[in-house]
Amino acid sequence: MIPDGVGGVGVDEVFLAAAGAFVVLAIGMFYRAVAGPTTQDRLLAVNVLGTNTVVVLALLTVAFDEAWFLDVALIYALLNFLLSIAISKFTVERGGVL
Repeated sequence: MIPDGVGGVGVDEVFLAAAGAFVVLAIGMFYRAVAGPTTQDRLLAVNVLGTNTVVVLALLTVAFDEAWFLDVALIYALLNFLLSIAISKFTVERGGVL
């Protein structure tokens, strides 16, 4: 736990609020991933959701002082990257151009 800052609001609460804000923003991006008019929109939205998830996990790592959250975030980032490459390769082989 990080000690309270100015005004009695702890730094942990700030990190939790930031993580909550990223989750709210992810909901809007999820809409774009489902309703995106083109494949490019959907692919970009899925990449942003993956990156957003990694950021939320990193914020939770600091807020809860649990190092294993960061391990999960790094593994998720690697899987997100591999998913992006796989979807791009599949789209190009199918005849579409990203």
